[in-house]
Amino acid sequence: MPLNISDNLPAVKILENENIFVMKETRAVHQDIRPLQILILNLMPVKITTETQILRLLSNTPLQVDITLIYTRMHLSKNTPKEHLDSFYKTFDDISVHRYDGMIITGAPIEHLEFEEVDYWEEMVRIMDWADTHVTSSMYICWASQAGLYHHYGIPKYMMKEKMSGVFRHTTYSRTNLLTRGFDDVFFAPHSRYTEVRKEDIEKVSDLEVLADSEEAGIYLVASKDLRRIFVTGHSEYDPLTLKSEYDRDIAKGLDIKIPKNYFLNDDPGQMPVVKWRSHASLLFSNWLNYCVYQMTPFVLENGDKKI
Repeated sequence: MPLNISDNLPAVKILENENIFVMKETRAVHQDIRPLQILILNLMPVKITTETQILRLLSNTPLQVDITLIYTRMHLSKNTPKEHLDSFYKTFDDISVHRYDGMIITGAPIEHLEFEEVDYWEEMVRIMDWADTHVTSSMYICWASQAGLYHHYGIPKYMMKEKMSGVFRHTTYSRTNLLTRGFDDVFFAPHSRYTEVRKEDIEKVSDLEVLADSEEAGIYLVASKDLRRIFVTGHSEYDPLTLKSEYDRDIAKGLDIKIPKNYFLNDDPGQMPVVKWRSHASLLFSNWLNYCVYQMTPFVLENGDKKI
């Protein structure tokens, strides 16, 4: 799927060097089709890295996608240049009158905080509630998945004894759900978190279905029955070296952190990581775009508060 993004966004050169089809604004304006409107709420500190990872996964299906990047107004980003935010990002207030085919909310390294203690929690709640009337399908990633499950369904998160970090084996529960169409019975995906949600809590909610989990890492993929809310507790969007950079960062801070499991060759941090999740990540995002967004969204996106 060609991505319509700003000509000067740093991700453009990275993706073009990977031979990924990126449609710049100057070309997109000449195409007489209705592109999908995808909103990305980027909560990660280093926003340029995360936006590139997600754009890579949104790029490989036949339709044009217009990307809008937003950040939370209530939190001052210390790890992304202000010039980048001013050039490429908007706030929720800037876009709240519009409707979108899909929305992605990223993770955030704030799991040690209770949800209500997060400085942008009220803004986050506004966005999640707004999505019910303005977005066809939303994908919540890692911390955002826990926040969404908590806000929409009252499902709590639990602090784990140690960080869940590594690449883990997962089992697919449903072969008939559109989101898992084409999934292998067993697949791999990265996790990087200190908290978890539990299957027994999710199974109490009739509107939710557990689609995949891991014996080691627990719940991975949960969806509402209408596929309007997708919750992914892991990080399928991660680059090959993302877990390594997180591990090196934590070691440099003097943290008592274990080597990411099933990640480095021979579990040796001196060796290169072995990528086992790339094909799964591509299928997860393409299924979401096709079955949860494109096949369900109205052709005309109108402004207003009417539920879609």
